[in-house]
Amino acid sequence: MSKNVSKYLHEDMDKEAGKKHISHRTKIVATVGPACDTYDKLLELVRAGVNVFRLNFSHGSHEDKTKIIEHIRTINKTEPYNIAILGDLQGPKLRVGEMENGGIDVAEGDILTFTNEKLIGTKERIYVSYPDLHKDVKPGNIILIDDGKLEVKVMGITRSNDVQVQVTLGGKLSSKKGINLPDTKISLPALTEKDLADLDFIIDQQLDWVALSFVRNVKDIIILRNKIDERKSKSKIIAKIEKPEALTNIREIILESDGIMIARGDLGVELPVEQVPLIQKELIKKCIHRAKPVIVATQMMESMIDRVKPNRSEITDVANAVLEGADAVMLSGETATGQHPALVVETMCKIIEEVEQSNYYRYDREEDLKPQAHSPSFLSDAICYNACEIAKDVNAHALIGMTQSGYTGFMLSSFRPKAPLFIFTKERTLVNQLSLSWGVRAFYYAEEESVDGIITDQINILRERGFVETGDIVVNTGSTPVHLHLPTNLIKITAVE
Repeated sequence: MSKNVSKYLHEDMDKEAGKKHISHRTKIVATVGPACDTYDKLLELVRAGVNVFRLNFSHGSHEDKTKIIEHIRTINKTEPYNIAILGDLQGPKLRVGEMENGGIDVAEGDILTFTNEKLIGTKERIYVSYPDLHKDVKPGNIILIDDGKLEVKVMGITRSNDVQVQVTLGGKLSSKKGINLPDTKISLPALTEKDLADLDFIIDQQLDWVALSFVRNVKDIIILRNKIDERKSKSKIIAKIEKPEALTNIREIILESDGIMIARGDLGVELPVEQVPLIQKELIKKCIHRAKPVIVATQMMESMIDRVKPNRSEITDVANAVLEGADAVMLSGETATGQHPALVVETMCKIIEEVEQSNYYRYDREEDLKPQAHSPSFLSDAICYNACEIAKDVNAHALIGMTQSGYTGFMLSSFRPKAPLFIFTKERTLVNQLSLSWGVRAFYYAEEESVDGIITDQINILRERGFVETGDIVVNTGSTPVHLHLPTNLIKITAVE
């Protein structure tokens, strides 16, 4: 073994734990909440199969999140895992205010008045957390409340800038329920004052990923990117797709973002529900073609919040997301507030593994998923693509990539190689960030002596970790000359000695 290798091996290395953690190529994102916010609970979830923890900034204090971040980083330092942390900004979420007696009953035909004056809501007047509601809505616009359980139609705007609506679908209107405006282009900024404070915290804590809620167009992403760049942060951006406007600008949004989350909750409220499955399928395909990680989120295993088994439809939902090629599937309330967080993760992991091991699961996603000649990175893309093809042809036991920007890791992952995929990088932030990408297991490695020395070290590290053994075939990608840090430009096949 090279003298360089030992310092990259964990002292308390658990080979079997490390190997089990990559037994599923499709990654699992779990939301942290009161049900799993202790060190022991978080470690239990990681051992069950979690690759990324989501911190939802719609709930909880910065102090609480600091403790959670410390727990996750301790796990990364003391256990054989590289767990990413995703900070999910709340965004311009619209809500009604406090209601009289916690809620009021409204019936079809009732006339209600929405106001931007803070007050306790009654059938006469209801506070809405949107100062410019009267400017943006027009008579005839539909407003949905509580994930579409209630529906009202705008009748008119009063001289005092209140909005009068008529109930078209009644029920109980409770305090703090969310509002969706499917017919309206809202003028709120992409980042609210709360988001800016949370973003400062996220950057200070050096979280791996930042998710921007209610993205409408590419300008929203650029604003966030500029804020991150101003602070010289290396956090990567996930655009949450949950507004119809985002779909009309989806190409630009995907190109500008580092990843995409298909947030089916609000998306299913603001669009006809029957459109959501095909939108999900199309977005996954577009992201794979652009080598951008894509997460399928919301209500994947929701019945397991208080049950020990999922509904059959939820099992199929997770399986379909895997079959469609998603990089990751996400759990929200199931792990944040549910009664059986670890069991949910274990169950999801079993579904993923069952699908990935079946004959129905194709590693080569599409016939046209090939390097594009017009791409500025065409040559390195072609190397990555053909490395995946060669690894399949020789039945390689490992496909290894080296990256400084993350691009090679994301690109190799996007071709969905059949061989286990290992990425080495000297950028420590990427080691965890790549945990979101399909099939990737990342390692920190900083030597730059020679191509042959680097490849030998990488193979030895994998052998010591138990991922390869003598006689296995390994396909490496890299670049030469090493000191110039060029884009990926070589492929090498090695038989492990």
